[in-house]
Amino acid sequence: MPVVFSFAARSDIGLTRANNQDSGYAGPHLLVVADGMGGHAGGDIASSVAIAHLAALDEETPAADEAAQAIHEAVAAAHSELLERVEEDPELAGLGTTITALLRCEDRLVLAHIGDSRAYLLREGTLEQVTVDHTFVQYLVETGRLDPDQAERHPQRSLLLRVLGDVELGGGVDVAARSAQVGDRWMLCSDGLSSVVSPETLSETLTQEKQPAVAADKLIDLALRAGGPDNITCVVADVLDLDKVADGRAPSSSVQVVGAAAVDRNRPTRGGSGAAGKAAALTAPKERTPDAAVKGKKRRRRKAKSPADDEESDTPRPRSLARRLVIPVIAVIVLGACIAVGKVAHDWSQTQYYLGVSQGKVAVYQGINQTLGPLHLSHVIRETDVAVASLDQVYQDRIGETISAGSLAEAEDKLAEFLTGAQTDSAAHPPEAP
Repeated sequence: MPVVFSFAARSDIGLTRANNQDSGYAGPHLLVVADGMGGHAGGDIASSVAIAHLAALDEETPAADEAAQAIHEAVAAAHSELLERVEEDPELAGLGTTITALLRCEDRLVLAHIGDSRAYLLREGTLEQVTVDHTFVQYLVETGRLDPDQAERHPQRSLLLRVLGDVELGGGVDVAARSAQVGDRWMLCSDGLSSVVSPETLSETLTQEKQPAVAADKLIDLALRAGGPDNITCVVADVLDLDKVADGRAPSSSVQVVGAAAVDRNRPTRGGSGAAGKAAALTAPKERTPDAAVKGKKRRRRKAKSPADDEESDTPRPRSLARRLVIPVIAVIVLGACIAVGKVAHDWSQTQYYLGVSQGKVAVYQGINQTLGPLHLSHVIRETDVAVASLDQVYQDRIGETISAGSLAEAEDKLAEFLTGAQTDSAAHPPEAP
């Protein structure tokens, strides 16, 4: 059955940001949200470049496998352009963007995703988060170190492990085909919406508001009422059967571009006159005027700034790709290396033995008399009934310093030798009578 989209795209700078680095696109065949990052004039470029390359796919595509290949090629082309831009202007180093895109091809949809922008599907009254965030916190959830509720409140929940930028793509973009079921409602958004509006409220709003444009407007308003701490972008689209359009809805045909990729990219927030806007205005630093819009591959060179200029600037710093991407990646690598080193050290230690003191008595230990962080590299395997205090001082000193052995058999031999010597010396030097 041929299906069509009825869609609406909305974006808002938010209440604390200096410029809008999000970009959104909605067309008859393609929906995209891209959340840029990497500096005052970097994230907006990255998200705009991603939109520009993906927008070329907004046309009839006969098969899902061809659509998937086209998405991979578009992302690769965007990646190449970002690398070129940074090479031409090193001040842009560290720019990047998330991508969440939905491409319609006949009765199928192809979903592409990288980063922490999200795609939600409302089907038969149930809202499902379809994409999986490429974040450090999500990694902790998947490895069982955090539960989902903790992840939603974690202070590092926005640290990205994968993004489209001036670094290698790593795991690349996730691409999967899905069915296009009439009656479905899709919502793509940046984390400026999903991080401040609960899934329950998202579901309620998307269910109650029948028109995509009304739903998108209300979602933006909800994020602004929650403080609007970031740029907010969302695309809402209904899957319709063209022959059976209901509720007065009709397929959309005019392309909608919002955010950094739009002509009105410097549009002020719609929430400035509300209570949240007034509260934010009292606490938010003064904003600088964003750079001029980027056209094609050329952009106006920014005036070089000294460190003193940065110290005097009150502009809130946008999310840094280096901070969000490189730091968690390094943390994971270091953590993995530490775990690997710790395992090797522990395995080797368990081939060693020594004589020592346990609860005041002579004992045999397996391992080495060391610790690695919270990990003890030895444990008692045999505790004798010989009290250390009953031995001559020279033997107390020897056992206190431990006596190493290369095997269990050697440890047993040294224990027998030690106890025999201690008993012999004790017999030869009995304690003096009082």
